[in-house]
Amino acid sequence: MTSRELVYKTLEFKNDGKHAPRDLWVLPWADIRHPGEIRKIRQDFPSDFAEPDPCYKVIDKAAGDPYKKGKFIDHWGCVFESKQDGYIGEVKEAIVPLEDENWKDVSKVRIPVERLSVDISRVNAQCRASDKFMISGFLARPFEQLQFIRTTEQLMCDLLLMPEGLKSFMNKMHTFYCDLFELWAKTDIDALLFMDDWGSQNALLINPEMWERIFKPLYKDYIDIAHKAGKYAFMHSDGNTLAIFPHLIDLGLDAINSQIFCIGIENLRQFAGKITFWGEIDRQNILPYATAGQVRAAVHSVREILWQNGGAIAQCEFGPGCNPANVRAVFTAWEENR
Repeated sequence: MTSRELVYKTLEFKNDGKHAPRDLWVLPWADIRHPGEIRKIRQDFPSDFAEPDPCYKVIDKAAGDPYKKGKFIDHWGCVFESKQDGYIGEVKEAIVPLEDENWKDVSKVRIPVERLSVDISRVNAQCRASDKFMISGFLARPFEQLQFIRTTEQLMCDLLLMPEGLKSFMNKMHTFYCDLFELWAKTDIDALLFMDDWGSQNALLINPEMWERIFKPLYKDYIDIAHKAGKYAFMHSDGNTLAIFPHLIDLGLDAINSQIFCIGIENLRQFAGKITFWGEIDRQNILPYATAGQVRAAVHSVREILWQNGGAIAQCEFGPGCNPANVRAVFTAWEENR
């Protein structure tokens, strides 16, 4: 069975074997500090997922490296500042001025239309050459991008007031994101991916009713575009996002990468068999500090509670503070279930 076939069966809850697909995420912090360990883990536990190079025909307007010390300007024009290598920076200054309560001046914000210059033929060639499950990079992140444009604190106020200028800009942003999804839906990749980090440690960052009213319709369009083209829809969202799981399932989301230990795995038992849990293993406590036995127990709890002839992916994020031995132990524990 190829990697692509294995992921298909897992997403469709038809994986009656014991092999969960593998997916290792490596952040630059880990690449800098543990290159040898990462290389060996990838060699011993190859991923079943891959991301094609978009091969843009028009040069990206972003400037700098988001994971290098200093300033980075993203392709929307937002300026990030990072204090050290290996970490993405923070936005310190809004490019829609804070005093502009009505979002009248969006002149410093640019819609990154160069992202629509994907070379479809070259992407398709990469898909044909691989037997892995091919997934797009992050195509949309409306909530987070608005924070980058406006700063988090001010955006929270804006969402309460919803001035006409913000509504107008969100419509333009969403149209662009939908165009991006439509474009990637024409390629031979297997899944379209979007993201927004919605949770704090204990709850959603905004009122769930506001989320349902403002953002759920946006995600519905992304998921509908994917499904209409015969693609799967994947999403990433950090924090405690329990409140929106029923909505995401209602929208038909196929897989979500979320902090299931922050949410509480038992709280997610009710959703087993209804959505695929694309990881993860706790990177706040287990990956940095646990013993090998505790890592094994964590993996086994994920399988026992969430596996329904599929519906769970052996995903792990190797990021700041993680112990390389524990990352290896995650995949070793999943192998015990094969």
